Formats: sequence, structure tokens, C-alpha cells
Amino acid sequence: MIIENLLKKGIIKKIVETEISRYTNFFTNSYEENLGHCRAVLTTFPRWSIISGYYAMHDITKLFLAKKFQIKIDAKVHKTTIKITEEITEDKQLLKLLKIGYEEFIKIAADLTEARNKRQKAQYYTGSEFMKEKYKQEAEIFLNKTVSVYIEKINSMLK
Repeated sequence: MIIENLLKKGIIKKIVETEISRYTNFFTNSYEENLGHCRAVLTTFPRWSIISGYYAMHDITKLFLAKKFQIKIDAKVHKTTIKITEEITEDKQLLKLLKIGYEEFIKIAADLTEARNKRQKAQYYTGSEFMKEKYKQEAEIFLNKTVSVYIEKINSMLK
């Protein structure tokens, strides 16, 4: 199991009981701030909107892992978060506990991977007017079709 191997390698750790509240509060605030920033700069700085949208998704995923599995990720954070999310989708027993269908959770892992790719592309674009307009359109679609939907799904699983 990937999670056990990552624990042995020290890439992820179990969160001690006394640390859970601090850790989950941090990621709750972080994902909410990133989501707010994503919305606030949508038209003025669309590149940063995409980046912030991705980080909102990334942080709420780490919040989910912390709350549901008491896992924190210490190394290779982005790839490890995706790996763990993908592994969880393969465990039908865990999926039943999370009260969602197997297919729906696979979509969440795919959304996170796609968001990471979009963030990487957006982070390094050139500042031309054409690209700014292109990213303005992409940022709006990304926020409405990916970020908001993803966060809504994770929030429903956190309840």
C-alpha cells in the first residue's frame, strides 16, 4: 500500500492528536484564502486566479486527508497528495466509509491532477495581452467548472 510505504519513508506522517486542530485550522483558512484570492483576481490577474484556485484545491485535499486519515504530507507535497488521493479511490471499503461512489472520487483525483497541470502552465506564461485575455477566459472556466465543483465535493465529504 502506497500510504504505508510513504509513512515508512517519512514522506507522510500521522498527525498526533494534539496537533490535529492546529493543522486542520491552518488548511481551512488557507484553502478559504486561496479561494477568495482566486475569485478576487479573476479578471485583473487571471494567471494568479488559476494558481490560487489550484492551491485552494490542494489545501482542501490536505485538509481532507488530515481530518479523515490523520495524515500530513512532509515531502513532494503536490505529487504525494495526488498519489494518496488516487490510492484512496482504489480502496472500495474506504470509499464506502466516505459515503460517496467510487467513480465520483476518481473524478476528484483526476480534477486535482488536471488542476496541478493548469497551475504549472499558468505560472510561467508570458505577459502579452493575448495571453492575459486567454487566461482571463481560462481562469473563469477553471474557477466555475473545476475549482468550485471540486471544493464542493470535498466539503460534502468532510461533513
